[in-house]
Amino acid sequence: MNKTLDRFSHRLSDVFGLVFGSSLHRSQAQNKLARHIVALNEKTSPAEIINEVADCLKDILGYRLFAFVNKKNAGVDVWLDPRMYKTSIEDIIIKDFQIMDAKDLVYLNAHEDQDACLEKFSLDSLVHYDHKEENCYSRIYMMPSRPITLFHDDVVNIVLRGCSAALSRQIKIQQLQNAAAIDPLTGCYNRRAFEVQLKGHAAGADRHKNPLSVFMFDLDHFKSVNDTYGHLGGDEVLKEVSRLVRQNIRTEDVFARYGGEEFIAILPKTDKTYAIELADRLRQKIFALNIPFNHLNIRVTASFGVAQLGAGVDIVKLVEDADSMLYKAKLNGRNTVMPGLIKLHRNEDAQSLTQAKKSLFCTTLQG
Repeated sequence: MNKTLDRFSHRLSDVFGLVFGSSLHRSQAQNKLARHIVALNEKTSPAEIINEVADCLKDILGYRLFAFVNKKNAGVDVWLDPRMYKTSIEDIIIKDFQIMDAKDLVYLNAHEDQDACLEKFSLDSLVHYDHKEENCYSRIYMMPSRPITLFHDDVVNIVLRGCSAALSRQIKIQQLQNAAAIDPLTGCYNRRAFEVQLKGHAAGADRHKNPLSVFMFDLDHFKSVNDTYGHLGGDEVLKEVSRLVRQNIRTEDVFARYGGEEFIAILPKTDKTYAIELADRLRQKIFALNIPFNHLNIRVTASFGVAQLGAGVDIVKLVEDADSMLYKAKLNGRNTVMPGLIKLHRNEDAQSLTQAKKSLFCTTLQG
């Protein structure tokens, strides 16, 4: 770290000696850039690192950072200036990085498509700078507010190298964390990570008095899938089903492989009725899923059990209740959700009917 900063310092002295005229301005600019480079290495998330780069380039060169793209093995992260039109730059990023679908872009900062917040710009004035590290490839798209010189290029490249080094370090840290928390086959959380997440979410639900539900499901007759198509076919089913579920739940929901062909999800701020409706939608999507394997299509079904966190915040009982409902779903013929929507609605209708009868009886007595 100190050696890196020393190299930056020597390089900055040469660059700023050419860019800025007076020694005072040179010293001030050099100190600013040194502080920003140090700050980059203190950030603990990609969004924080890129925000620091934006502040640095605006502070020193007056550049407006338009977009920052970081391509990793696992996907493409994008930081976008919220004042800019998203669609135009998104088209450029998709073309430059050969991305098949805009859904593959992960935005690190909020972006509101509100005309009142956006600025007009011309793509003709857009410039970009690239830097590659061992585990990521970074590109900055910028809108310069003054003529570009070779010396300005040098400053931007110094900042980009510092940024890429910081991002690369964060990626390595995340990879180590993921190795301990992520199921390697499906990309879901593993059981141990799920239990940690459940404790935190249950405590938060109790503190803020919010509902919290879970659903648990497993794939029906999964042994026959392995017997018919082999374990590679079974693995493909697990991967495709988990991918489908992840695409159809919220980003704040926690989805995990509980063991074998059994999965579980935490649904924060969600009551049991909505959780049952979600589980039934997922059940239908799994039923309709065709999974290509060795020129064949594998079809599977799933049985779901749903439960809501009760008083006392007993997370052991919560999981046991979901598991019990899953067992009932199996007994009821599989490819179903327990408790079921029809049963739940019938209970609600019965309660409403009983209440109506009570009201009618009271009215009759009063008359």
